[in-house]
Amino acid sequence: MNSPLKVGITGGIGSGKSTIRQIFSVLGIPTYDADSRAKWLMENNPELIANIRNAFGNQSYSSGKLNRAYLADRVFSNKSEIETLNGLVHPAVGHDFNEWCANQRSVYVLKEAALLIESGSYKELDYLVLVISPEELRVERILQRDPNRTRSDVEKIIRNQLSDSEKEKYADFMIFNDESSLVTPEVLKIHGTLTKKK
Repeated sequence: MNSPLKVGITGGIGSGKSTIRQIFSVLGIPTYDADSRAKWLMENNPELIANIRNAFGNQSYSSGKLNRAYLADRVFSNKSEIETLNGLVHPAVGHDFNEWCANQRSVYVLKEAALLIESGSYKELDYLVLVISPEELRVERILQRDPNRTRSDVEKIIRNQLSDSEKEKYADFMIFNDESSLVTPEVLKIHGTLTKKK
């Protein structure tokens, strides 16, 4: 079998892209959660660990674990440091994803990541699915799943991400996840289209 088509799924924080990914997974499509893998690689990939230590100092790790609080303090309000960290993590995730893809036997695979467009990694994919939700609904979802965040924290994260209208320029498919209509039929329609692409 030829290598599978690489399909990305992205959307702003709280848009519900993980829920959509799970529906594709139920359809038997192999899915790759880039954000979870990034966290795993930052604690298990020796080359990436060394690069993060070099860039941000030995305090980046404590007892072999990533010192998330220290790194968040360093990068959260400093755009150039965020870019440095992303510049280390995204290539490592890209390499990991390609190795994972090589072992999949499916017409297409799905890669979910919050920053597919911002990182430029969408260029390595064949198609891009964008999940869109109204901003107020996104804020409510995030506050429900993470009560430690404040509304202003969430709004700041949203402001730091590309707007949906910017992301639409890159999308091949869009799913509107506003809870007023079922998303499964939209997923099935995209699934039907993608399975005919090979």
